[in-house]
Formats: sequence, C-alpha cells, structure tokens
Amino acid sequence: MKVKDIAAQIEKIIPLGLAQRWDNVGLLLGSADKNVKRVLLTIDITADVLAEAKRLKTDLIVAYHPIIWDGLKKINTQGPTSVVYELIRASIPVFCIHTALDAVEGGVNDGLAEIVGIQNGHPLGDYVSAPVGNNYKLAVFVPVESAAKVANAVFAAGAGHIGNYSHCSFSSQGQGSFLPLEGARPAIGKRGVLEKIPELKFEAIVPAEKLAGVVTAMLNAHPYEVPAYDIFKLVDEQAKFGLGRMGKLAKPTPISEIIKKLKKHTGAKAVGVIGPEKRTVKTAAVCAGSCGKLINLVISENTDLYVTGELKHHQALAAQEAGLTCLCLSHTVSERFILKKLAKQLQKPLKSVTIKVSTKDADPFRWMKL
Repeated sequence: MKVKDIAAQIEKIIPLGLAQRWDNVGLLLGSADKNVKRVLLTIDITADVLAEAKRLKTDLIVAYHPIIWDGLKKINTQGPTSVVYELIRASIPVFCIHTALDAVEGGVNDGLAEIVGIQNGHPLGDYVSAPVGNNYKLAVFVPVESAAKVANAVFAAGAGHIGNYSHCSFSSQGQGSFLPLEGARPAIGKRGVLEKIPELKFEAIVPAEKLAGVVTAMLNAHPYEVPAYDIFKLVDEQAKFGLGRMGKLAKPTPISEIIKKLKKHTGAKAVGVIGPEKRTVKTAAVCAGSCGKLINLVISENTDLYVTGELKHHQALAAQEAGLTCLCLSHTVSERFILKKLAKQLQKPLKSVTIKVSTKDADPFRWMKL
C-alpha cells in the first residue's frame, strides 16, 4: 500500500477541508508513491519520536501537529529544523491532520465532550464549510420524449438517493429553443432554423464521489449533441463544522467528578483550575489545545465550565471575573487521548498495514511538586 492510498483512507475519516485556513495539513514531507507497511501516530514529531520511528522501521508518520508551520528558509542539522532534516534524510513521509481532526464529527473535541458528559454538543466557532463529499444537484434540460431514458441512466449511475429513498427527482416543463449553426449536427431540427420544442428540466441529487460518473451517463443518454445542464454545490446550513463543542450535560455533575473522568481518559497528571472549584456543572464547553480566543463565546452563553488545553493570562482573568470555571489540562494532554481511537479507525480499512501509537510522544511540561 502506498502513502497516497493511506492518505485517501485518512481523508475518508478526517476530511482535510475541515482544517482552518491558517493550518498546514496533508502530506507535508515525502513521496506519495512510497510503499508503506508500518505507520506511527503521534501528536508531535520530536527527536525522541523520530528515533522511535527509525527503530520501528516506520514508513509513514501521521502527526497531529504540522511538522512545518511556515515557509522554511533553511533546513539544518542543528536547531529547530533538525527534525525536518532527519525525516528527509531517513525518507520518512509525514502526513498531518491537526484542526481537521478538531472539527470532524467523532474527533478530538467530540471526544473531550463525551468525557465531560456533554450531549448533542455544537461547535463553538471558527466555522468551516462542510467537507467535499456532500451532495450536488444536477439539473439537465431534455426533450420530453427522452426524459425517461436520461433519468434512468442518471439513477443507474448513482443519482437520486435521499436517505432511505432512491430515484428521487423533480421535473418541470417548459420550452427550449436553439438555432443550429454551421457545423452543428442537430438531433432535432435543421441548421439555420430556429427550433422551439417542449422540454423538461430534470433535477436530482448526486453524491460528490459519483458526480463524474452521473454526468457521463447523462451525456451518453441525452439525444442532443450539446446538452444544456447545470451543477450546483449544495450547502447544509444545519450542519456546522468548527472548533470546540458546547452543550448541556446528560446530568448535572460536580466538577470533582469531571476532573476524575478527565484524569482517567486523558492521562492528565495535573490540572490548572480557574474560577469556582466547587460547583455542579449543567452546561459546559470544551476545546482541545489552545482555544483561548473562543472564551468570550463561552462566557456569553453563561456556561458553567470550560475544558481546554491552555489559556493566556488575560483570558484566564476574563474567565475568573465572569465566574466561569476553567480546567486547563496542558496543550497536548487535551489532544493525545484521541490517537488510540484514531489508530482503531484506521486499522479497519488498512488491514495490511501495522499502525502504532508513539510511546515517546509526550507533554513537554514535567509537573513537579514544590
């Protein structure tokens, strides 16, 4: 299996179109054609993780945080770009997923929300468009007598499915007009003569992955030399994708119980607490990593609790003054727990590949008792 094949499977689970515009995701290093037998998952690629990857004879690293954030002016054996240098030297490709995994359903923020006990959470903000893979609408203009033939071809190619229904479409009747010019080979009418004939506007929903095949089937079945048709990208205004999650808890829960669950599922060794420590939480918000800029949205909703990785000083003060309780787990601690779930998700379609979660990937902070 090649890197590009694995990348395609990753994107089925984590559409990269969900990433924030400022992010850097996808294949950032290496060849898409390299053969892969062993994959290593990690949050960050440090020198220790790279050494582990070499020891395990890893063929591809899937990293949460991008190994390259901005344009590099130099890549040296020493300094901050030394890991990039060694990755290239070792011929280990790197595929990064970052905020796409934050936004996707079932991703890191849904995972945090589940731990806290949030039900039917919705994104906090930084919304992005729905990923490629949603539906399009095909509208084609066809003579009345040929409408059934075109419709059947389109349905057979995969159009017209809505929920548990197939052959879904809509037709409206009107009049089509055209003037065949020199060089035309009209199926109806003659060159130089204006034609006006009864036509149907046939419309059907088409999944993105079947769009090309449906259009080809329509063109092959259509009697016209040059059919007139439109393709529209459909947007689901109800389905919002973005960072964080917010909602009501399944049942009111003391903060002390939520901390226990966070410790169990994320492996957190310590937690930074801002605001009231003894309260029963009815509504909560979560956002993995560094999500301080969304805190005003949390405050404006009169939320009881905000769980995140880290906050800046002025953001922590804002939370304190608003009476919002915040639990800061440390940036990567709030993210790392999702890797085990991701490994299981990827292993199902990638049975010929060995997938491991790095044991050397760790929080850069070491928490010491004073």
